[in-house]
Amino acid sequence: MSPTDLAELLKLPPGERAEVAIILWQSLTDEERDAELELGPEQRAELDRRWAEHLTDPGSAIPWHDVRRRLGGGS
Repeated sequence: MSPTDLAELLKLPPGERAEVAIILWQSLTDEERDAELELGPEQRAELDRRWAEHLTDPGSAIPWHDVRRRLGGGS
């Protein structure tokens, strides 16, 4: 895809951009999706570390609505 094509797609209204994204996602086979979403060793180790930390102290978890509020994403 040329930069010009991408620039034109980015000019679409949000709903149309979302529709294009969904169509592209659905065009992938299960194997292609799995390959693109596979975690690397560093990512897997970080997730394992965070899970172990949570199991040690479940009370340290932050509710999603608090995270969104802190990030400025609303209520």
